[in-house]
Amino acid sequence: MLDNIKEFASNFFVTGDPLIYGADVSIAIFTIAIVAGLTYFKKWGWLWKNWLTTVDHKKVGIMYILAAILMMFRGGVDGLMMRAQISMPDMQFLQPEHYNQVFTTHGTIMILFMAMPLMFGLFNIAVPLQIGARDVAFPFLNALSFWLFFMGAMLFNLSFVIGGSPDAGWLSYPPLSELQFSPGVGQNFYIWGIQISGIGSLATGINFLVTIIKMRAPGMTWMKMPMFTWSVFATCIIIIFAFPILTITLALLFLDRFGGAHFFTLDMGGNPMMYINLIWMWGHPEVYIVVLPAFGIFSEVVATFSRKKLFGYKSMVFAMLIISVLSFFTWVHHFFTMGSGADVNVFFAITTMAIAIPTGVKVFNWLFTMFRGRIRFTQPMMWTVAFIPCFVLGGMTGVMLAVAPADFQFHNSYFLIAHFHQVLIGGVVFGYFAGMYYWWPKMFGFMLPEKLGHWAFWLWNIGFYVCFMPQYALGLMGMTRRMSTYGWDRGWAPLNMVSTIGAILMGLGFLFQVWQIAEGIRRHKQLKASGDPWDARGLEWSIPSPAPEYNFATIPHVSSQDEWWEEKERRKNGILPEAKPVQPIHMPKNSAIPIIMSVFWFIAGFGFVFNWLWMAIPGLIGVAICMICRSFTYDTDYYIPKEEVERTEAALRGSV
Repeated sequence: MLDNIKEFASNFFVTGDPLIYGADVSIAIFTIAIVAGLTYFKKWGWLWKNWLTTVDHKKVGIMYILAAILMMFRGGVDGLMMRAQISMPDMQFLQPEHYNQVFTTHGTIMILFMAMPLMFGLFNIAVPLQIGARDVAFPFLNALSFWLFFMGAMLFNLSFVIGGSPDAGWLSYPPLSELQFSPGVGQNFYIWGIQISGIGSLATGINFLVTIIKMRAPGMTWMKMPMFTWSVFATCIIIIFAFPILTITLALLFLDRFGGAHFFTLDMGGNPMMYINLIWMWGHPEVYIVVLPAFGIFSEVVATFSRKKLFGYKSMVFAMLIISVLSFFTWVHHFFTMGSGADVNVFFAITTMAIAIPTGVKVFNWLFTMFRGRIRFTQPMMWTVAFIPCFVLGGMTGVMLAVAPADFQFHNSYFLIAHFHQVLIGGVVFGYFAGMYYWWPKMFGFMLPEKLGHWAFWLWNIGFYVCFMPQYALGLMGMTRRMSTYGWDRGWAPLNMVSTIGAILMGLGFLFQVWQIAEGIRRHKQLKASGDPWDARGLEWSIPSPAPEYNFATIPHVSSQDEWWEEKERRKNGILPEAKPVQPIHMPKNSAIPIIMSVFWFIAGFGFVFNWLWMAIPGLIGVAICMICRSFTYDTDYYIPKEEVERTEAALRGSV
């Protein structure tokens, strides 16, 4: 009996690596500290009522952002471990198998469990406020989307201490990801972590598309929508068409592994290239899913801190919509070397170059907006200005990769790694940082300390160029990605060491941001912000910061693109807005079903990971029961009395 338990434990838990043991200890200490803190300060009831069961879009957005910061830490540590391993030849820091696991989890976490939730967090914070709505179209579904993402992320992250992490790359190409070459459970963790999270992502896309179409304030026609809202609209279109492809692709891979199917094996008529085509039919639109909202953020920031109307509004709108369509016609540029033939390669080379045109339009529009503007170099504006040269360089190298004959040289090399990070960090991460700083006072009602923010900004930017510029040269020198070691005779050591130093600087920049947030929380009374600390242009700044539960006491009427800016101008000229009577406000009630249903999804996913049907089936039954309970729940909303709204408004507006 004891021997059986020992054998099970040795297979169930990851053992033999000191780094994993250190992670085990850290997880245990962190968990005990959280439980002890909540118990000591008697906050369990507060946590359950105000956060775990909330359907308030603002609180859901904050939880998304907090989860994304935690995932950035995890993915960043993975990146630093990889850089440490290849900083010098013949390093023994990570064993090859562990290195494969680290680069797999790094890519997966940074794209799906860091960039996506950070994006969804900003969706939740800004979009309903920008369009004058009191919540999203489906508040219950919004909460469920978050908890599905969170449980999927937790399931995936469990793999490095239980069962073993996936090691077939962040897109898990067959045949390496098939049962023959990945017999462990790591690949199952990959499939089910992403599947559960992906359901939430698809639901979020549907939710915000409906919100933008149906819940805009009176007078807000399509061509009066804020640019960030337009970027979210274009993104949701891509999500709705792209994420079902990912869901089906991973389901087919799971059937290969679990049910003995042969969709992606050469045996029995399958084809691995079918998987690669399918995964990139999702994967390249995914790049635009995460970058389009960053473009919307830059548009808001540039207009606000240049104190000018956004240049070329209509061209920006059409550029985003064109990108949302063209993003589905570029996926083959990821494998020009496949051997499809010159005709196919030429078509996808042309579409890849063509998509650079609407992207370039936006860059020129931002520059023309800043031209002769009264620019204020606040923290959001600093990140925006840093983005422009970084993204332009990333776009230029992208066009180089779009040239099919040249791609035979660049393919699978560190040149590609440098390009990808140039676009994803310089475009997506810098954009979301700009958005986080921009809407921070709207979320919490206080500013973040400037000095620490400047340290973080310069460490991030200097570290970025020091890390990734050498990698272009390394790629041209022949260094391919996924290498865990190399010899002294290659001549790659000096540039790899420089690149590692840059990664460390970016890590320090992240720590300064954490310090900045902690210091802001400590000094929040001193750093208290008004409802409109930036002298901004959008409706979200017309209400107190942080926004009350109901957002707007009375729904605004929109007459221009920059409604709040125009309203302030009218007030300066002595034209006061017409007072509207306050009415009782209809709001959704909190619900425990989203978190409970997501826990059942986690149980079902964990069961499928280990092929334990005795666990997976009850988990799915629990999901079905939660859906039935929701269907028969009729007490889902309530009204805030007008007297309470008036008291809240008086208190909030009197304190800013």
